[in-house]
Amino acid sequence: MLGTCPTLAVTTSALYGIGMGLSATAVLLGSNIAISLLRKLIPDKVRIPAFITIIAGFVTIVHLLLQAYLPELNKAMGIFIPLIVVNCIILARAEMFASKNNMFLSILDAIGMGIGFTLALFVMGSIREILGNGTWFGIDISGEAFEPATIMILPPGGFLVFGFVIAIFNKITSRKKKTSEAEAGCASCGMCNANEQR
Repeated sequence: MLGTCPTLAVTTSALYGIGMGLSATAVLLGSNIAISLLRKLIPDKVRIPAFITIIAGFVTIVHLLLQAYLPELNKAMGIFIPLIVVNCIILARAEMFASKNNMFLSILDAIGMGIGFTLALFVMGSIREILGNGTWFGIDISGEAFEPATIMILPPGGFLVFGFVIAIFNKITSRKKKTSEAEAGCASCGMCNANEQR
Protein backbone atom coordinates (compact mmCIF):
# COMPACT_ATOMS: atom_id res chain seq x y z
CA MET A 1 0.00 0.00 0.00
CA LEU A 2 2.82 2.40 0.84
CA GLY A 3 4.35 1.86 -2.59
CA THR A 4 1.08 2.87 -4.24
CA CYS A 5 0.74 6.22 -2.43
CA PRO A 6 3.33 8.21 -4.42
CA THR A 7 1.58 7.26 -7.65
CA LEU A 8 -1.88 8.49 -6.64
CA ALA A 9 -1.40 11.86 -8.32
CA VAL A 10 -0.67 10.13 -11.65
CA THR A 11 -3.63 7.75 -11.73
CA THR A 12 -6.11 10.26 -13.11
CA SER A 13 -6.92 7.92 -15.99
CA ALA A 14 -6.77 4.23 -16.81
CA LEU A 15 -4.05 4.86 -19.41
CA TYR A 16 -1.81 6.72 -16.97
CA GLY A 17 -2.34 3.99 -14.37
CA ILE A 18 -1.21 1.34 -16.85
CA GLY A 19 1.70 3.55 -18.01
CA MET A 20 2.99 4.07 -14.47
CA GLY A 21 2.45 0.41 -13.58
CA LEU A 22 4.34 -0.86 -16.63
CA SER A 23 7.15 1.64 -16.05
CA ALA A 24 7.55 0.46 -12.46
CA THR A 25 7.36 -3.17 -13.62
CA ALA A 26 10.16 -2.61 -16.15
CA VAL A 27 12.34 -1.06 -13.44
CA LEU A 28 11.47 -3.83 -11.01
CA LEU A 29 12.30 -6.52 -13.56
CA GLY A 30 15.62 -4.98 -14.56
CA SER A 31 16.74 -4.23 -11.01
CA ASN A 32 15.71 -7.68 -9.72
CA ILE A 33 17.74 -9.37 -12.46
CA ALA A 34 20.81 -7.18 -11.87
CA ILE A 35 20.68 -7.45 -8.08
CA SER A 36 20.16 -11.21 -8.22
CA LEU A 37 23.18 -11.62 -10.50
CA LEU A 38 25.36 -9.33 -8.34
CA ARG A 39 24.08 -10.46 -4.93
CA LYS A 40 27.28 -12.29 -3.99
CA LEU A 41 29.51 -9.42 -5.12
CA ILE A 42 27.77 -6.58 -3.23
CA PRO A 43 29.16 -6.17 0.32
CA ASP A 44 26.53 -6.09 3.09
CA LYS A 45 27.66 -2.66 4.34
CA VAL A 46 26.84 -0.94 1.05
CA ARG A 47 23.98 -3.06 -0.23
CA ILE A 48 21.22 -0.42 0.14
CA PRO A 49 23.19 2.32 -1.68
CA ALA A 50 24.19 -0.25 -4.32
CA PHE A 51 20.54 -1.31 -4.78
CA ILE A 52 19.42 2.32 -5.11
CA THR A 53 22.16 2.98 -7.69
CA ILE A 54 21.08 -0.05 -9.74
CA ILE A 55 17.41 0.95 -9.50
CA ALA A 56 18.28 4.55 -10.49
CA GLY A 57 20.05 3.25 -13.59
CA PHE A 58 16.97 1.35 -14.73
CA VAL A 59 14.70 4.30 -13.92
CA THR A 60 16.90 6.48 -16.13
CA ILE A 61 16.62 3.96 -18.98
CA VAL A 62 12.82 3.80 -18.65
CA HIS A 63 12.57 7.61 -18.42
CA LEU A 64 14.68 8.10 -21.57
CA LEU A 65 12.66 5.48 -23.47
CA LEU A 66 9.40 7.21 -22.48
CA GLN A 67 10.80 10.59 -23.54
CA ALA A 68 11.81 9.16 -26.92
CA TYR A 69 8.82 6.97 -27.77
CA LEU A 70 5.88 8.10 -25.59
CA PRO A 71 6.46 11.83 -24.95
CA GLU A 72 2.83 12.59 -24.06
CA LEU A 73 2.70 9.84 -21.43
CA ASN A 74 6.10 10.95 -20.12
CA LYS A 75 4.87 14.55 -19.84
CA ALA A 76 1.69 13.47 -18.05
CA MET A 77 3.58 11.40 -15.47
CA GLY A 78 6.24 14.09 -15.04
CA ILE A 79 8.33 13.87 -11.88
CA PHE A 80 6.69 10.61 -10.82
CA ILE A 81 8.83 8.55 -13.22
CA PRO A 82 12.11 9.61 -11.55
CA LEU A 83 10.45 9.04 -8.16
CA ILE A 84 10.25 5.31 -8.96
CA VAL A 85 13.85 5.22 -7.64
CA VAL A 86 12.60 5.62 -4.07
CA ASN A 87 9.44 3.53 -4.43
CA CYS A 88 9.45 1.20 -1.45
CA ILE A 89 8.01 -1.71 -3.46
CA ILE A 90 11.06 -1.85 -5.72
CA LEU A 91 13.59 -1.37 -2.92
CA ALA A 92 11.79 -3.91 -0.71
CA ARG A 93 11.79 -6.55 -3.45
CA ALA A 94 15.50 -5.92 -4.02
CA GLU A 95 16.28 -6.23 -0.31
CA MET A 96 13.91 -9.04 0.64
CA PHE A 97 13.89 -11.22 -2.48
CA ALA A 98 16.32 -10.49 -5.34
CA SER A 99 19.34 -10.26 -3.04
CA LYS A 100 18.58 -13.72 -1.63
CA ASN A 101 17.36 -15.69 -4.66
CA ASN A 102 18.50 -16.76 -8.12
CA MET A 103 17.70 -14.87 -11.31
CA PHE A 104 14.77 -17.07 -12.41
CA LEU A 105 12.90 -16.67 -9.11
CA SER A 106 13.71 -12.95 -9.08
CA ILE A 107 12.20 -12.56 -12.56
CA LEU A 108 9.03 -14.37 -11.45
CA ASP A 109 8.84 -12.17 -8.34
CA ALA A 110 9.24 -8.99 -10.41
CA ILE A 111 6.58 -10.05 -12.90
CA GLY A 112 4.13 -11.02 -10.16
CA MET A 113 4.66 -7.84 -8.15
CA GLY A 114 4.57 -5.72 -11.31
CA ILE A 115 1.28 -7.21 -12.49
CA GLY A 116 -0.28 -6.64 -9.07
CA PHE A 117 0.99 -3.06 -8.92
CA THR A 118 -0.18 -2.31 -12.48
CA LEU A 119 -3.59 -3.82 -11.80
CA ALA A 120 -4.02 -1.70 -8.65
CA LEU A 121 -3.10 1.49 -10.52
CA PHE A 122 -5.33 0.54 -13.46
CA VAL A 123 -8.34 0.01 -11.15
CA MET A 124 -7.76 3.33 -9.38
CA GLY A 125 -7.15 5.16 -12.66
CA SER A 126 -10.29 3.69 -14.20
CA ILE A 127 -12.49 4.66 -11.24
CA ARG A 128 -11.07 8.18 -11.15
CA GLU A 129 -11.39 8.68 -14.91
CA ILE A 130 -14.98 7.40 -15.03
CA LEU A 131 -16.16 9.43 -12.03
CA GLY A 132 -14.03 12.51 -12.71
CA ASN A 133 -14.24 12.82 -16.51
CA GLY A 134 -17.06 10.48 -17.51
CA THR A 135 -14.64 8.74 -19.87
CA TRP A 136 -12.65 5.50 -19.97
CA PHE A 137 -9.45 5.41 -22.05
CA GLY A 138 -10.61 8.79 -23.40
CA ILE A 139 -13.95 7.44 -24.70
CA ASP A 140 -17.09 9.15 -23.35
CA ILE A 141 -19.12 6.53 -21.49
CA SER A 142 -21.28 8.73 -19.27
CA GLY A 143 -23.31 10.53 -21.92
CA GLU A 144 -25.84 12.53 -19.96
CA ALA A 145 -26.18 9.91 -17.21
CA PHE A 146 -24.26 11.87 -14.56
CA GLU A 147 -22.22 15.01 -14.05
CA PRO A 148 -18.52 14.13 -13.59
CA ALA A 149 -17.06 15.04 -10.18
CA THR A 150 -13.90 17.04 -10.87
CA ILE A 151 -12.50 16.26 -7.42
CA MET A 152 -11.94 12.66 -8.52
CA ILE A 153 -9.17 13.69 -10.93
CA LEU A 154 -7.51 15.91 -8.33
CA PRO A 155 -5.07 14.52 -5.69
CA PRO A 156 -7.76 14.37 -2.94
CA GLY A 157 -9.82 12.17 -5.28
CA GLY A 158 -6.89 9.79 -5.50
CA PHE A 159 -6.84 9.36 -1.73
CA LEU A 160 -10.64 8.93 -1.64
CA VAL A 161 -10.55 6.18 -4.28
CA PHE A 162 -7.53 4.57 -2.61
CA GLY A 163 -9.38 4.48 0.73
CA PHE A 164 -12.56 3.01 -0.77
CA VAL A 165 -10.67 0.38 -2.78
CA ILE A 166 -8.76 -0.72 0.34
CA ALA A 167 -11.98 -0.80 2.38
CA ILE A 168 -13.71 -3.00 -0.23
CA PHE A 169 -10.66 -5.27 -0.48
CA ASN A 170 -10.50 -5.62 3.33
CA LYS A 171 -14.22 -6.42 3.50
CA ILE A 172 -13.89 -9.15 0.85
CA THR A 173 -10.81 -10.71 2.46
CA SER A 174 -12.30 -10.63 5.97
CA ARG A 175 -15.47 -12.31 4.68
CA LYS A 176 -13.40 -15.03 2.98
CA LYS A 177 -11.35 -15.49 6.15
CA LYS A 178 -14.50 -15.90 8.28
CA THR A 179 -15.93 -18.42 5.80
CA SER A 180 -12.72 -20.49 5.75
CA GLU A 181 -12.49 -20.39 9.57
CA ALA A 182 -16.11 -21.52 9.84
CA GLU A 183 -15.47 -24.37 7.40
CA ALA A 184 -12.33 -25.39 9.31
CA GLY A 185 -14.23 -25.33 12.60
CA CYS A 186 -17.05 -27.41 11.13
CA ALA A 187 -14.61 -29.96 9.73
CA SER A 188 -12.78 -30.30 13.05
CA CYS A 189 -15.87 -30.92 15.19
CA GLY A 190 -16.85 -34.07 13.27
CA MET A 191 -20.60 -33.76 13.99
CA CYS A 192 -21.53 -33.60 10.31
CA ASN A 193 -19.57 -36.76 9.56
CA ALA A 194 -21.13 -38.54 12.53
CA ASN A 195 -24.64 -37.57 11.38
CA GLU A 196 -23.89 -38.79 7.86
CA GLN A 197 -22.67 -42.16 9.15
CA ARG A 198 -25.90 -42.61 11.14
